[in-house]
Amino acid sequence: MKKLRLVLVAMAAALMLSCAKETKEYEVVIETTMGTIELKLYNETPKHRDNFISLANEAYFDSLLFHRVIPNFMIQGGDPDSKYAEPGERLGEGGPDYLLNAEIRPGLIHKRGALAAAREGDDVNPAKMSSPSQFYIVWGKVYDKGELMMLLNMIEERTGRRLELTPEQATAYTTVGGVPHLDGEYTVFGEVTKGLEVVDKIQNVERDKYDRPLDDVRILKVTIKK
Repeated sequence: MKKLRLVLVAMAAALMLSCAKETKEYEVVIETTMGTIELKLYNETPKHRDNFISLANEAYFDSLLFHRVIPNFMIQGGDPDSKYAEPGERLGEGGPDYLLNAEIRPGLIHKRGALAAAREGDDVNPAKMSSPSQFYIVWGKVYDKGELMMLLNMIEERTGRRLELTPEQATAYTTVGGVPHLDGEYTVFGEVTKGLEVVDKIQNVERDKYDRPLDDVRILKVTIKK
């Protein structure tokens, strides 16, 4: 009987440890030439979370550029071809030789500061599989309620896809801001917790016709907080 109690205690301890690991939120620090951005990764998207952690621990992102920035929309990085890119070179096609299955969750939206995975378009990627390395951080705009409703109706008219926002999600887009039309199309797997002002600075830099910054904005180091 004593041995059975010990086994049960050990099993309970193992279960508690497993649950603790699953509920722990991993934090990321992205040091750039324009400042530091801190984020958290969502446990609801474990494939994207674990892949990002793995690449960061391999120093994969270090020295890469934010190669595509669009004011009032987003900043994008993670293309390994950008590490030694010549000025004016067009970027955005590089990455590891695998894809990630989509982990699109209804409650994870493209609010300002959201971290999401880039991907190829639906014409060649109907399953919406993600690039394993290229990511973007959302900026977007703040909508009033009328604008938000008009946008949702426009999306439905053009695509036949109706976005149903919870009151909390609608509040996010009318107070914090974001890019609602990307919801349901790309995997959101984290969000900025500190350094939104850095994202703001990056999205406003001068850029060329391909939306590449004229002066390189480089990721110096990506660190996963223990």
